Amino acid sequence: MTRTLVFGIGGAAGDGIASVGDLLARVASRSGLHIFVYNCYQSVIRGGHVFLSCRVGEEKVTNHGDNLHILMALNQDTLNQHAQDVVPGGLILFNGDKFSIDGLTLQEDVTVCALPVKELMAPHGRLPILQNTLLLGAALKGAGLPLSPLMDLIKRQFASKGEKVITMNTGIAQAGWDAGPDALHPPWNGDSNARAVATGNQLFAMGAYAAGCRFYCAYPMTPATSILHWFAPRAEELGMVVKQMEDEIAVIAATIGASHAGARAMCATSGGGFALMTEAIGMAAITETPLVVINVQRGGPSTGLPTKTEQADFNQVFGASQGEFPRAIVAP
Repeated sequence: MTRTLVFGIGGAAGDGIASVGDLLARVASRSGLHIFVYNCYQSVIRGGHVFLSCRVGEEKVTNHGDNLHILMALNQDTLNQHAQDVVPGGLILFNGDKFSIDGLTLQEDVTVCALPVKELMAPHGRLPILQNTLLLGAALKGAGLPLSPLMDLIKRQFASKGEKVITMNTGIAQAGWDAGPDALHPPWNGDSNARAVATGNQLFAMGAYAAGCRFYCAYPMTPATSILHWFAPRAEELGMVVKQMEDEIAVIAATIGASHAGARAMCATSGGGFALMTEAIGMAAITETPLVVINVQRGGPSTGLPTKTEQADFNQVFGASQGEFPRAIVAP
């Protein structure tokens, strides 16, 4: 496989890790490169530890890799947990006004870039949340990736919020680029094809609609909620019924009802929600009602990772509900 580079972005929920990861992925894809993004996050609104990795390559990338070349740390916890994972010749970027690598063990020849965030952001507005955009600008320069796609993406993303917001964000991205280190890696040999960026959940939703799904029902549950987020704003345009219910029992009952009435129906949840759906699946079996359920698996039982990682939802799906009836289980 030709050269690949792994970016790591870490912080707490609410720090904007997903948004900066999305921008990074789109910059790489618009530069004719391939990407694979893995986002590890807790089932919380704010706080906790969130870590996103984005692997960029000149050929198709099929996994997020074992190494870490560029680390963007949005809090001290990320430095403490991941600084030692950056390979020799890599780069660590963080807010030098607040955080420090003192006492941390680093591998050889790692470039440390402690950015003076307050000073760099002062001409553009000191919104703390925008440190992620500043670090991204610096990381792109260090990785040898162009800044212009990021500027275009920012203009598109904030077009509805006016020129002032666009200017602030592009100015901060430029400030990060100017303060970032020279490229640590040779030029990329990407092709000239800009590629679409999509998540697995978005592709599940698109595929379901293409296959004739016209009823979708869900209760928000990490990490399945983004399927609902894709369907909800497009329901009228697609001619679909999209329902958010009060719990997973209501979800499965409504989906069975829609399917029994003749609609192609689907719902989605995660392991804990699927456990609540189990009894009603038996009702679908006894009435011979077709049913599609997506179980977006968490990293372990309950809220995710209490003691160990596993893929036990396979067992749960295989033995769900009572009775013998045909089921097709497909896992990517």
